[in-house]
Amino acid sequence: MTDATTDALTDAVAELIAILDLERLEVDLFRGQNPKTGWRRVFGGQVVAQALVAATRTVPDDRPAHSLHAYFMLPGDPRAPIVYEVERIRDGRSFTTRRVKAIQHGRAIFATTISYQVSEGGFEHQPAMPDVAGPDGLLDGKALAASGATGMPEAVAAYFGRERPIELRPVDLDRYIARRKDGAPPEPVFNVWLRAASALPDDPALHRAVLAYASDMTLLDVSLIPHASSVFDPNIQAASLDHALWFHRPVRVDDWLLYAQDSPAAGGARGFARGQIFDRAGNLVASVAQEGLIRPHGG
Repeated sequence: MTDATTDALTDAVAELIAILDLERLEVDLFRGQNPKTGWRRVFGGQVVAQALVAATRTVPDDRPAHSLHAYFMLPGDPRAPIVYEVERIRDGRSFTTRRVKAIQHGRAIFATTISYQVSEGGFEHQPAMPDVAGPDGLLDGKALAASGATGMPEAVAAYFGRERPIELRPVDLDRYIARRKDGAPPEPVFNVWLRAASALPDDPALHRAVLAYASDMTLLDVSLIPHASSVFDPNIQAASLDHALWFHRPVRVDDWLLYAQDSPAAGGARGFARGQIFDRAGNLVASVAQEGLIRPHGG
C-alpha cells in the first residue's frame, strides 16, 4: 500500500484474510466461516471471494483466474459456515475450468464457474480511465459519516463510515444529495475509489480474491440513480442475482483502485450494472457486470 497510514493489518482486514483461508474438508471440499457481524444475510462479495479461493486451491499456481460467472440463489445465513464443493470440469494445456457450489443447510445458495489460463502475451487495448478527482483529496468513510455538511442521508453516511476491510472514497457525493436543476433524472454513473484498509501479503491469488470481494460493493445501487432512490431506501428490496468478473491484469488491492460504474438498463424489477476497475496508473485491471433485484415494496 503506497500511501497507507499503517502497514499493520486492521482488525477488519485480518478478519477478511481469515475468512478467505478456507478449511479443506476433503480433496475438493472446503468450509468457509463468516465474519462476526450483525448482518441478516451473508455479503455476496464474501461468497464470490470464498468460492474463488476454493477453486484456486485446486489449480496450479501458474494459472491465474481470468473470469468468473456466478448466480446467487438463496440468501446466505451468517450464523452457519458455508461449504464449497469444487468440480473439476477441465484441465487443458492452456485453460482450466472449475465449477463451485456453495451449500448451507443442505441447499445450494450460490454457484459459479471460474476459468484459469496460463500467462500469455498478445494483443492489448483498453478504454481510458475516467477523468475524476483522485482519492487523496476525497473524504474517507469516517469523515463522511462524521460530517454533517455533506447532507447525505443517515443510512448512506453510516454505510460509508462503517469499519470494513475495504476503504471507500466516493467521487460523486451528489448522487445522494442533489438532483439536476432541469428536473431530468441523474445519469446512472458512479465512481468510487477503493482499497484494502491495510497492506496485504504479497500473494496474487489473495489480491484477486479481495478484489472479487470488493467488486460486489456499491454496484447494484447505480441502477437506482435515475429513479431518485438507492439500496438504502427501506422501500426497496435489493439483492444481487448474478455476478461476472474478468481479471485483465495483475492487481494490488492495497493501493487505490477506481471503480467506475454505470447502469445501461433496468426493467422487470431488475437493474443491470457494469463496472471497470482501474489502478492509479490508468490500467484497466478488471471488469464487472451484475444484475440484481431492485423491487419496490408492494411491487
